[in-house]
Amino acid sequence: MRVNFVLSEVATGLRRNLTMTVAMILTTAISLGLMGTGILIATMISDMKEIYYDKVQVSIFLTDDVTDDQRSAIEQKLKASDEVKSYIYESKDEAYKRFKEQFAQQPDLVNNVGPDALPESFRVELVNPERYSVIASEFPNGQNGVDQVRDEGDFLDRLFSLLNGARNATIAVAVVQALAAVLLISNTIQLAAFNRRNETNIMRLVGASRWYTQLPFILEAGLAGLVGGLLAVGGLVLTKLLFVDKTLAGPIKAGIITEIHWSSVATTGAYITIGGVVAAGIAAYITLRLYVRL
Repeated sequence: MRVNFVLSEVATGLRRNLTMTVAMILTTAISLGLMGTGILIATMISDMKEIYYDKVQVSIFLTDDVTDDQRSAIEQKLKASDEVKSYIYESKDEAYKRFKEQFAQQPDLVNNVGPDALPESFRVELVNPERYSVIASEFPNGQNGVDQVRDEGDFLDRLFSLLNGARNATIAVAVVQALAAVLLISNTIQLAAFNRRNETNIMRLVGASRWYTQLPFILEAGLAGLVGGLLAVGGLVLTKLLFVDKTLAGPIKAGIITEIHWSSVATTGAYITIGGVVAAGIAAYITLRLYVRL
């Protein structure tokens, strides 16, 4: 009987403040959706770092007029260097073949690049990737058949810095939205408690505990958090289906970026949904304890 009464009070409260409840749900959904997006971006960045930084190389690009003697001299210096862990030589044909494989999903780009557009190179793996400057000094740009020496780690640092910035911006907006959701929950609970003050006063007079009179309001907030969390999960699912799996299909197949797996979406969705319910419930409880006398 008590359970039925509490549930009926929850339903009554939601109906009385329908517009504010809808606003509370939508605000919660947006904040949780942004938070989930930030978590998925962080997961993707972590996976990409493991893949890319394990394969960081220094590329020594050769000039178009490099001679066989210059090429042999470069190879001998690489063999003799204590800084070099391993290296491979890549001809123009091999570079073009690898380029076509990497960008097979982008035929327009491949068709606009000719076989002679990519230079031959030595791809060098260092014992300590942080000592790139040593190799750069041994092979000066524009001398002895060397066109330029490029550190892939420097490019990766800039790339991941950009991705981290996007992640941080998303999470910052999510935090602001979450604060707005908490304030909206607090206002909604205060209004609901004021509208039902006669019922709660009668309940206290007949012996109901403070916790029992507060429970319907906390459940209302928790239910709003639950619905908001489910909407946020739905947004993450649509983002994966419509954006990640379609728009980013080419770069994913080419191995340029990592795939966001459904398991990550499910785990993140569970976290943000539970977090939404708990945060809404705590916000309602604190509001009732500090601002409402039941």
